Amino acid sequence: MSNAILIEEIGRNIVVRFNRPEIRSPLSILVLEDLRKVADEIGVRDDIDTLIFTGVGNVFASGADLREIAGIEIEGAREFALRGQELMGRISELPVLTIAAVNGICFGGALDLALACRYRIASPDAVFSHPGTDLGIITGWGGTQRLPRLVGKGVALEMFFSAKRVTANEALSIGLVDRVVTDPLESALNFPSM
Repeated sequence: MSNAILIEEIGRNIVVRFNRPEIRSPLSILVLEDLRKVADEIGVRDDIDTLIFTGVGNVFASGADLREIAGIEIEGAREFALRGQELMGRISELPVLTIAAVNGICFGGALDLALACRYRIASPDAVFSHPGTDLGIITGWGGTQRLPRLVGKGVALEMFFSAKRVTANEALSIGLVDRVVTDPLESALNFPSM
């Protein structure tokens, strides 16, 4: 495993913490590989009830690594998208409870990851966005399917086309997150109680 994520076992919970806040914790190819290994391991364990994703400081994660995207040739674009799609699909189908404990910015592919989880708990400072239109790209990791199912087609289209930043309280009001709490990780560790 790389040092871009930290993995901690707390009781019957696995906590995956994105650990590069100084560069907004991008979901690089290496991080995606690490996450796939975590998902594969959890898929065969019966002593784990919950998989929790969170970040460090005021950063959950910023999505795909834009430096890697810039270096992708046309032939590799499909493979890059499929890598993320397959991982998000794997996470959404895990036999354990999956929770995104969103402690800060959650952009692009990181939002796709949060959408792949069964529950999303946000800190009051969390911010959600699909900034692809500002970058000339669109998410390829399943967000275009999952977001409309969760918040409705109109709200999802507005988020995709405007790159709008959605605050935690707005995310709660549109159904993007299930709770807004001071400590989302603590809430996730004690789920479903509040």
